[in-house]
Amino acid sequence: MKILLLNGTIVGSKTKSLLNEIERYIHKLNKGYETSIIYLEDYQMEFVDGRPVEEYNEEMQQLIRQVEEADAYVIATPIFQGSIPGTLKNLLDAISPRAMRHKPVSIVANGGTLQHHLVIENQLKPILNYFRCLVTPNYVYTHTNHFSTQGELIDEDVHNRLREMTDVFHQYIEMSKKI
Repeated sequence: MKILLLNGTIVGSKTKSLLNEIERYIHKLNKGYETSIIYLEDYQMEFVDGRPVEEYNEEMQQLIRQVEEADAYVIATPIFQGSIPGTLKNLLDAISPRAMRHKPVSIVANGGTLQHHLVIENQLKPILNYFRCLVTPNYVYTHTNHFSTQGELIDEDVHNRLREMTDVFHQYIEMSKKI
């Protein structure tokens, strides 16, 4: 089972910190899941404009393939200007809707205020529902106060919520095997 942990931005460290914690919790499940983390800043992304996948550069094609070949996902995103980053939306625009169908997805997000959690509900979940993903109900939203000045996750409640989300994610993975 290939689990893709996707950092939906090309800047900052908080979502990276969240993904690293989630990867640790996934490995603690001892289920033999294969995890990989994608950092979008490591790819020469192109603007998605409706061309066939073969017409994008090699790195973009590789990125699309990695997403489409995964069995489950954890998407981490910051909230910028009350929205998901354009880099994340651009990548999702490149993915075939059938590629993520019935695959489990958990969401973690970080924003500057507590109110920005609604971006998950109003923007990211509808996109993932369009893909017909199995979106876990317990996403984890964090804000600046949950991190040290070095970007390290320091809030114990967030750690507990990440562990719980990972447990539910595991149940969704098991459920997806029967679909």
